[in-house]
Amino acid sequence: MRAEPTCPRCAGPVSAPGLWSSDWRCGVHGAVLPRQPPKRPGPDGLAAVLRDARVPVWTPWPLPPAWLVTGFCGVGDERSGARATAVALSGPGLLSGPADLVLIAEEPGIGLGGHYAGLDGGDPGPGFDGSPPDTKIDVSGPAATCGHSVPMWAVGTRADRAVYVGEAMGDWLWAVLWPAEAGVLMLDRLNLLDLREPGMDLDLPYGAYSPRLDE
Repeated sequence: MRAEPTCPRCAGPVSAPGLWSSDWRCGVHGAVLPRQPPKRPGPDGLAAVLRDARVPVWTPWPLPPAWLVTGFCGVGDERSGARATAVALSGPGLLSGPADLVLIAEEPGIGLGGHYAGLDGGDPGPGFDGSPPDTKIDVSGPAATCGHSVPMWAVGTRADRAVYVGEAMGDWLWAVLWPAEAGVLMLDRLNLLDLREPGMDLDLPYGAYSPRLDE
């Protein structure tokens, strides 16, 4: 489990703001917002992410059968707040073996979703939505009380994972699943809730920390 902030685009080391610059800086990507060390699954980890979140904190609800929440992560600092969030979940794959899912919400240009997706750029790139969507997700939260449907497109070329991306509430919404066969979960029309919604008190089931958040 990482203990220091890293670059959201490559997971490399970053330099903290100093005398000559007010930016966090990556040696490869220049000025970035820092990806903070992940938070372990549990009420305290969730509370820490919610406290700083400026974008949705998504979770499927209800969770797929036997799935558990396995960690949280945010990108930003005390000045910016969290401009990207990630929620990890783990459970049985619908086809075989265990599976992992990381749901990312982020402002354009942050790069966390692109990193987990294995893309070279921070965003999905032009033309990714030039065909009919591959699936849809239902979402609800403070800005969408009654819920709405979000089209999602398959992107990326990594053989070990399935990646879907769309736009929800003005931010990117990414779903990254391991192994690639776990992508069939997305055909089941998941319903996502934004955990920032006031008064939400879900009895989330927690599991062991997911090392996917360290990638």
